[in-house]
Amino acid sequence: MTELTLRAIGRVKSPLITRADAPRQGDEGAPDAWVVFDESVRAALADVAAGDEIILITWFDRADRDVLTVHPRGDRTRPPTGVFSTRSPDRPNPLGLHRVTVLATDGPRIQVNNLEALDGTPIVDVKPVLGDITDR
Repeated sequence: MTELTLRAIGRVKSPLITRADAPRQGDEGAPDAWVVFDESVRAALADVAAGDEIILITWFDRADRDVLTVHPRGDRTRPPTGVFSTRSPDRPNPLGLHRVTVLATDGPRIQVNNLEALDGTPIVDVKPVLGDITDR
């Protein structure tokens, strides 16, 4: 296998401290949070504005990377399912995808809604939410 290197470009600043604090999905009661970016990527935020929908790509640094199967949503009455068919944070490469709306910008910080990532979670990339392919 090829080794890959990612570097954190920012961190989540959130009231969610432990996994027990966090909802399973952003639309299940996740709080507003700030994402604080490294000054070295500030220019990349130039066109991000309040109202934009974006995808934050995070690295679940507290995930168990040895997990290959889970009971979906922690429900032991459901059969074990391969993690690639779930949104479990525990997986070989624990990337998180978070669709959020930008609420405010402040220099190298953006405030977003519905972010279920824990305080201190590394941000590895940001992508815009694109419209339907027929809109282009």
